[in-house]
Amino acid sequence: MAGINPYIQKASAQKAAQPFKVTFVDEATGKSTEVVVDPATFPFGNIGLDGSVLDIADGAGIEINHSCGGVCACSTCHVHVQKGGGSCSNATDDEEDELDQAPALSPDSRLACQCVPNGTQDLTVLIPKWNRNEVKEGHH
Repeated sequence: MAGINPYIQKASAQKAAQPFKVTFVDEATGKSTEVVVDPATFPFGNIGLDGSVLDIADGAGIEINHSCGGVCACSTCHVHVQKGGGSCSNATDDEEDELDQAPALSPDSRLACQCVPNGTQDLTVLIPKWNRNEVKEGHH
C-alpha cells in the first residue's frame, strides 16, 4: 500500500464493477499498451487510490512517475485522459491544487493517482514525455 497524505482528506471514488480496457499511450515512445481491467481479479491496492489509473498502470507494469508515492502531494503523475474521462471520479480541490503545478494543463488533465474509472467506459490515457520532479526546498 502507498502512504497517506496527512494534509488532505482522502478522496472517495466508486471503483469499477465490470471489466473495461485502458489504453496507455507513451508519448515519448509512441507505444500503446492495452490493459484489460477485470475488477474481480486485477491486482489493485498498490499505489494511489484503489482502482486509480496509477494503480492500474502499476498492476500492469506500466511506468508512470509518482514522486510522492501516489498520495496527491505532487504533480508528477499528471496524465491526459483522452477518452473515457466521463467515467472517472471527479477531481477534488486537492487534486486541482496539485495540477496547478503541472506543465501543459488541458481539460483532460488528471493526476493518475486520484483518477478512478468506474468501468462504464474504456479509457485512453496519454502519459506525457515529460514529467515534473523538482525539489521545492529552494535548492539551486
